[in-house]
Amino acid sequence: MRKRIMVVDDSRLVRVRLGDILEGTDYEIVAYCRSGEDAIARYDEVKPDLVTMDIIMQGMDGLDAAELILKEHPDARIVIITSLAYDDTYERAKAIGARGFVDKPFHQEKLIKVFKEALG
Repeated sequence: MRKRIMVVDDSRLVRVRLGDILEGTDYEIVAYCRSGEDAIARYDEVKPDLVTMDIIMQGMDGLDAAELILKEHPDARIVIITSLAYDDTYERAKAIGARGFVDKPFHQEKLIKVFKEALG
């Protein structure tokens, strides 16, 4: 059975790239959200197996959104995908419970490896 992915990123290019990379894999994108607020509002409806979360977005940033989702759903699996790769960003992502971290630009092998680890 394919794993259900909710992509949270305000960049159309990233959403298209993720769709292309995951085509033909065991992962299926079931929802796209352009903001942290949208991800929080849609999480219960979508019930994803995994969430990919950008950090820098309009409104609430991805780390705050991830933290709120994880408070409500401690079993949520969130992978941060961002170009904002500072040590304190990694530390905060781990502290709030993110299951993985992928730097942009990303490649299929790295992405799939992190997804498997996050879901394992």
